[in-house]
Amino acid sequence: MPSLKELRGRIAGVKSTRKITSAMKMVAASKLRRAQLQAEASRPYAETMRKMMMELASTLEGLEGIPLPALLKGTGKDQIHLLVVMTSDRGLAGGFNATMVRAVRKRADELISQGKTVKILPIGAKGADILGRYYPGSMLATMRSIMGAAPSYDYASTVAAKITALLEEGQFDCCTLFRNRFVNAMTQIPEQIGLIPLPVGDNDNREKAGDVAPYGFEPDEETLLTRLLPRNLEVQLYAAMLESAAGEQGARMTAMDNASRNAGKAIDRLSLKYNRTRQANITNELIEIISGAEAV
Repeated sequence: MPSLKELRGRIAGVKSTRKITSAMKMVAASKLRRAQLQAEASRPYAETMRKMMMELASTLEGLEGIPLPALLKGTGKDQIHLLVVMTSDRGLAGGFNATMVRAVRKRADELISQGKTVKILPIGAKGADILGRYYPGSMLATMRSIMGAAPSYDYASTVAAKITALLEEGQFDCCTLFRNRFVNAMTQIPEQIGLIPLPVGDNDNREKAGDVAPYGFEPDEETLLTRLLPRNLEVQLYAAMLESAAGEQGARMTAMDNASRNAGKAIDRLSLKYNRTRQANITNELIEIISGAEAV
């Protein structure tokens, strides 16, 4: 049975831990509201731009004499797959990183079983550390995560430039982005988004409505694609960073709230054990005193 001194030390240690988890919960909660507003504000623009580019790709697919950029069609092969994975740099966020890693591993194992080559570009130290143990030969340069702070469009442009450079060097044929979609503070859903080649839009509704005439472009198609495709890549990455940043703060707030609750329960159990031990010690001392008095 632990001594009273040991129990007091445990209680003090758990109380100190609860102070830390409570402070981390308050910090995450203060950042969550702003991150949530930014993520929700980015969705309409990012989704509309992605839909527009998919429809443009669908239109240009049937036209002759127009060279399709690599950002739109990729290399034309399906052998080397680049997985861009967004995680956090820090832990203590519940299952935020573990859930994402499981989704990436599932996709990577599927591709490897099909004889494909997998390369991973992690954005965030946690994803790099965990995935590096499973796929050490597939890891590319790790890019830091700035989800703890407010993600910037400039950093999204830096990541987009890195992906574009890898494509121009022939490092991959297809690129898929893995991110956590923010739903609420307790729910973040891992999602896969095809970046390169861009998925072709569905023209079924347009054909049913009789709108089968070709689009007119201003400026010309090549100039339009040259300007819009890099911007679309940056926008999709920036929106994904905002979603993941909100998800990280929500996951950390929930995890720290659970940790604080568990610490409170542990303190109650230890306090009860301390009081019982103290009472037992007092009872034993009284028995010894009474026994000694009777012996005299």
